[in-house]
Amino acid sequence: MQLKTKLLLSAVAVSSVLTSSAVLAQASEQFIGLPSYRVGAYAAGGSGIYGGWIDYMALVNERDGGVNGVKLTWEECETEYNNARGVECYERLKSKGASGNTVFQPLSTGITYSVLDKVAQDKIPMVTIGYGRTDASDGRVFPWVFPMLTNYWSQNTAKIKFIGAKEGGMDKLKGKKIVNIYHDSAYGKETIPLLDAQAKKYGFTVVHIPVSHPGNEQQSQWLRVRQEKPDWVILRGWGVMNPTAIKAAAKVGFPRDKMVGVWWSGAEEDTIPAGDAAKGFIAAGFNVAGANYPVVKAIQDNVYKKNKGNMEDKARIGSVYYNRGVVHGIITVEAIRTAQAKFGKGKVMNGEQMRWGFENLAIDSKRLKELGAEGFMPDLKVTCLDHEGSGKVKFQQWDGKQWKVLTDWIDADKELVRPMIEESAAKYAKEKNITPRDCSKEG
Repeated sequence: MQLKTKLLLSAVAVSSVLTSSAVLAQASEQFIGLPSYRVGAYAAGGSGIYGGWIDYMALVNERDGGVNGVKLTWEECETEYNNARGVECYERLKSKGASGNTVFQPLSTGITYSVLDKVAQDKIPMVTIGYGRTDASDGRVFPWVFPMLTNYWSQNTAKIKFIGAKEGGMDKLKGKKIVNIYHDSAYGKETIPLLDAQAKKYGFTVVHIPVSHPGNEQQSQWLRVRQEKPDWVILRGWGVMNPTAIKAAAKVGFPRDKMVGVWWSGAEEDTIPAGDAAKGFIAAGFNVAGANYPVVKAIQDNVYKKNKGNMEDKARIGSVYYNRGVVHGIITVEAIRTAQAKFGKGKVMNGEQMRWGFENLAIDSKRLKELGAEGFMPDLKVTCLDHEGSGKVKFQQWDGKQWKVLTDWIDADKELVRPMIEESAAKYAKEKNITPRDCSKEG
């Protein structure tokens, strides 16, 4: 009987020590919830981006021992790019970790809209890199939302600048016709007001043609394109819609070097399935492809050589979507570092502290070089007023085997975009009875 009691007490003691160790470990870890999607029509984008992002966080843990000693932990929740599932994942992840989820990045404009009010109530910053609600760039009205690096409207003005340059000057756009083939969703519709404003400003005609989810049937849309006889086509697709559109363009004889895709249409997963039809296709980007960048090599040396990489298909390392995931990782980690510099090095940051980190994030060319990401992504500086932080875009062209960069970073037309952002944000503030912050009083 005495022996049983001793064994029982010993077991309880060991269990208590293990539980205490687990609690202590969790208390010193920064938790990041990942509402990913690795199945369905958009799996190629989701698996590549979340794979690169996880690999970068693994690099920081393996090589640096975390951010000033704070290890990064994460958990994925499958959304299938579905708004309702995205909301479920938001709720499931928000209480995880020592201080709850400290940043939500859904990689979906639809989910972004679905949780817009929730993130403000729960004090969890939402970062939407290259997607989401454009007028959230006005941080006075949307203090918890960060549409970095370049929002959709900025990208679109860079796109029209690129087309204008190809035509010989912006004045040569007058009388031209541009067809906008778009994914019939919140994401796809986001640029329609901006394109209409640009058409009015430069004197070209724009025709908007929607494509229903998931976009693997586009015969009627491309027959319409043939009837319209446009000078250029803008492709605003996602997932299987992209190679379907490229092949359909070839079928009706529309030249691919007169097609300019959004950055969600410009990855290897969009062009390789289209085969020879994709040769000449052009797309925008806020990151470039390639495995020769020091940051990607560091992941291979410190993560994959230890068999701790996330990508099953290692040939995708260095692809457009994989590198975009690395960009997500860089921005998230640098925001943690920025927040720690103010609230305490080596401490786990909560949602409010992370929000401050994102709002005061500055990654200049010197820092990009230190990170091994020079030329990999644009520099950025986020402020209370400007939650976009960059607005720069490059253009690349598919040569049949790989993407070739065509331009340096092209700045957005801020004179056109910013007033539209402020007008739209002010309208939202009025609808929601929000008093915009006075950024001059923010520290």
